[in-house]
Amino acid sequence: MLIFVLVLALAVYLTTRLLQQRGVATPTGQLRARPRTRQPEPRVQGPDDDDDFLREIDRRRRQAKEPDA
Repeated sequence: MLIFVLVLALAVYLTTRLLQQRGVATPTGQLRARPRTRQPEPRVQGPDDDDDFLREIDRRRRQAKEPDA
């Protein structure tokens, strides 16, 4: 009989934990979803942050500095 009570208590505990993780109970007892954390908006990358852009500028500068052979 004691094992049955322990198993029942464990089942109630795990069910309660699962319900707490999924949402918050309203006063009427119905579950509502938790507010989700806002994802950061993608950062706009300017041309001066772009490695390919900077590499191309560097290549053009080197070509301009080299005398034509």
